[in-house]
Amino acid sequence: MKGIITVLGQDRVGIIARVCTYLAEQDINILDISQTIVHGYFNMVMMVDLTENKGSFEQTAAGLEEIGRSIGVRIKLQREDIFDAMHRV
Repeated sequence: MKGIITVLGQDRVGIIARVCTYLAEQDINILDISQTIVHGYFNMVMMVDLTENKGSFEQTAAGLEEIGRSIGVRIKLQREDIFDAMHRV
């Protein structure tokens, strides 16, 4: 299963490192990553492979949300099919 992770918030040192470290610890592979900073606001979108994920989807989403709270950004994990459906024009 693939997932889409979005990270939004004020830019600060270590955002990518914290997210990527967590993903590596959970055996989640990053398939694609895009990040931009606009007027001091950080925006990152990642496509990940959850096939080898050590936890459930819900546990992983909660873990990412907790990391986001601890560093002052908003992190969401969505299933790829749901993300696609929500963003279809």
